[in-house]
Amino acid sequence: MKKIIYFDNAATSWPKPVSVYRKMDEFIRKWGANPGRAGHRMAVGAERIIEETRHQTAQFFAIKDYQRIIFTLNCTDSLNIGIKGLLKRGDHVITTYLEHNSVSRPLEGLVKKGIITVTRVNHSEDGFIDLQELNKAFTPQTRLVVIVHGSNVIGSLQPIREIGKISKEKGTIFMVDAAQTAGVIPIDVEKDNIDLLAFPGHKALFGPPGTGGLYVGPRVDLEPWREGGSGVDSEAELQPKELPFKLEGGTINTVGIAGLGAGITFIQKEGIEKIRQHEMELTKYLLEKLSEMRKVIIYDTGDGEMRIGTVSFNVEGLSPAEVGAILDESFGIACRTGLHCAPYTHKKLGTFPEGTVRFSLGYFNTREEVDFAMNSLTQIVA
Repeated sequence: MKKIIYFDNAATSWPKPVSVYRKMDEFIRKWGANPGRAGHRMAVGAERIIEETRHQTAQFFAIKDYQRIIFTLNCTDSLNIGIKGLLKRGDHVITTYLEHNSVSRPLEGLVKKGIITVTRVNHSEDGFIDLQELNKAFTPQTRLVVIVHGSNVIGSLQPIREIGKISKEKGTIFMVDAAQTAGVIPIDVEKDNIDLLAFPGHKALFGPPGTGGLYVGPRVDLEPWREGGSGVDSEAELQPKELPFKLEGGTINTVGIAGLGAGITFIQKEGIEKIRQHEMELTKYLLEKLSEMRKVIIYDTGDGEMRIGTVSFNVEGLSPAEVGAILDESFGIACRTGLHCAPYTHKKLGTFPEGTVRFSLGYFNTREEVDFAMNSLTQIVA
């Protein structure tokens, strides 16, 4: 089997740091019991590691009360818990055309049921939302502003601190989808005025699939939509009211959370600024090389700083699916093609319904891999 060049980090980061593999293996062998459900040493040990990771995750996002971190299955799970646990009949929501389906579909489902109304704010050609239009979108019924921090299609990075300030001044809950930014862009929930922060564990935080989290700020009271065992207050007929147990019904992904903790430790040791710098230098290099190629159309933000390491492009005369298949089968390059679960974005770009080819770079990618990919694309174009 030929070596794989992995350019699909926006979906799931790979490879993981070796420390993540080791931590998960150690955990499942030594502490693989149900945390908080029993008093024996394995259960106590599992609970200790989960709570250590909860503390660590809270500190990573500058969260003062670590119990406001809820462990989830992924970012989609977190967004659903936040959106469906918050909104009531008659509420109005402000969002954008840049959102992933994990935001768009829950909202559209509530719209179809006649529960809420939604306003989508436009963005510029290079992918940045219009703050003046955002300001005008508020109504007395606006309950939630939910924004993707970094676009998973064109890589544009939204000014969440400014958006959060506007939302706070309006008395509205502000929710951030940090699927593409948690782990590579510093996030401070207080300075950024964030009430709900949804993030995956399996992308830039270097955890395994099946992990994620939701920060629930003090201005927010969510109704649980998953209820069951909590390990505490078992005599009560209803789900406990205290966080995190209120929103963590059932057994959580303990071995995955242990791996997530190891991923965050890796980021803290390397330094998030170093990781960010590496990805941006590599992205700039990729964009320079792509821009020199004939028949290649780049969908770029045009801003070197306000972006993440995700680049979408197409090759004239070939569908994205054809380009992706050739890259995979002939050159061993793993990338993503299609709509990337963001159909509203592609309709705005004019790339609907076929979508684009997406290269999403990560910390373990190299300049040599970019060079190989560019040589491969040159052969495809020719």
